[in-house]
Amino acid sequence: MWHAHLQVDPLPWLVEDDPAGMRFLAMSTLSDPEPSKKEIEKAKQVAYKDGPIATVLENMESEGYWVEPGAGYLPKYRSTVWSLILLSQLGAHIEDDERIGKACRYILDHALNPAGQFSSSGPPSGTVDCLQGNLCAALIDLGSQDDRIDVAYEWMARTVTGEGLAPNTDRGADLRYYAGKCGPGFACGANNKLPCAWGATKVMLAFGKLPAARRTKLIEAAIERGVEFLFSVDPATAAYPSGWAKKPSGNWWKFGFPVFYVTDILQIIEALGLLGYGQDERLAKAIELVLEKADDQARWTLDYDYQGKTWVDFGEKKAMNKWVTLRALQALNACDLFVH
Repeated sequence: MWHAHLQVDPLPWLVEDDPAGMRFLAMSTLSDPEPSKKEIEKAKQVAYKDGPIATVLENMESEGYWVEPGAGYLPKYRSTVWSLILLSQLGAHIEDDERIGKACRYILDHALNPAGQFSSSGPPSGTVDCLQGNLCAALIDLGSQDDRIDVAYEWMARTVTGEGLAPNTDRGADLRYYAGKCGPGFACGANNKLPCAWGATKVMLAFGKLPAARRTKLIEAAIERGVEFLFSVDPATAAYPSGWAKKPSGNWWKFGFPVFYVTDILQIIEALGLLGYGQDERLAKAIELVLEKADDQARWTLDYDYQGKTWVDFGEKKAMNKWVTLRALQALNACDLFVH
């Protein structure tokens, strides 16, 4: 088992009181056996009172948006889209604060089109894989039960398989691709119309978070195609189509927190693990890469950050980091490779 490579258990370090909010997130997602309800409730109160969750929610407008009304993509990275994604990665949940439910309804009212496209600008032409996957995954994690999320998932699956979608040049079609989301199989205008693995990872992560009972035949077909794409190269190499660049982005190997549209190897592992491929031998080198990046205390460094760009800073760059370590353990856990 890969977890045998972790020489020590990092969980006691994670559940220390600093930073506020980490204890609740680590206890609620990684502890086995699960701590008592009293312990979790106490940690949750700290997270919602003094942690990053509290800071993000304090900056939400009463209507349910951040910074500017509307679709919420801009300004990066404090507007509604990014604030909701951040809250989801911090372990926030609708049942714990009514403001989260209000924000989920706001983004569905203002960024989701009737055919299921989340848009960066309002109309369906503003759809793109990374945004669609990020928001679908975030809304599931936040606990939204809105039926419109199923419509968003159906659109996302259709864009992967191509079923029922006209080319982006057929502007009279009821359902078609657009300049950004320009074709099946994760094709993206921002990646020179080639399949974008950043977008694919977000889409597959969202599918992995969707309960199996809600996966339609179309979604299952999209998952099959997405797994095929992510395994079309060794994920450890990230040698996916890179648009106009001569080689893959170096950000694949820079683990960070939070995770917005930039993607890393950790997120590929988590996505494939949630979909049931954590023990697949094709993922072995990527997992080994992750383990090799840990120090002898099973801790990982913050290599990619959004210092000063979002509501909260999450540590010093290049230093051992609890938030990144939690991400690494969550990815290994999705593959049944971390046992506490």
